[in-house]
Amino acid sequence: MKTFRLILALMFIASVMVGCASRISSNVYSREQAQRVHHVDEGEIINVRPVEIEGSVSGLGTIAGAIIGHAVGGTIGEGSGQEVARALGTIGGALLGTAVEEGASHQRGLEITVQLDYGEVVAIIQAADEGFQVGDRVRVLRLADGSARVVQQSYGSLVRLSY
Repeated sequence: MKTFRLILALMFIASVMVGCASRISSNVYSREQAQRVHHVDEGEIINVRPVEIEGSVSGLGTIAGAIIGHAVGGTIGEGSGQEVARALGTIGGALLGTAVEEGASHQRGLEITVQLDYGEVVAIIQAADEGFQVGDRVRVLRLADGSARVVQQSYGSLVRLSY
C-alpha cells in the first residue's frame, strides 16, 4: 500500500510540474497579455540564432521532492538507520525535485534580430516554435511593460486606411 501511494504521489507531482511550465512562445499569451493593446511594427529578420531558455524553479519541485524523499527514506531500515535514510531521502529528493522542475520548464529558443521598417534593430528571444529565417517579413508586437514577440506575417503588409 505504501508503494502504491508513493507512485500515486510521484505521478501527481510530475503532472503538476509539467502543467506549471510556462512557454515563452509567439503563440502563447499570458492572462496579463490578453486584452491589452500591442504596438505593432513590421520588419525583416536579419539574424536568427538558436539559444536555450533556462527553466524556472518555483520551489514546488524542491518541496515535492523533499516530501517524497522523506517518505521513501521512511521505508528503509529501522530505528536510527531509518532516521538517517529519511534525512538523506529528504535532501536527495529536494535536489532531484529541483532538477526535474527546471528540466520540465527548460526549452529551446531563438534570438530573432529584426530590422524594423523605420530603421530600428531589435532582438527578441522566444521559444523556437516556428521556423523563422533570415529575410522573412515579420511583425513585432510590443507591450508597454517591455515584453515583445515576433510573429509571422502571413499577409503582405499592413493595410493603412485613411479617411
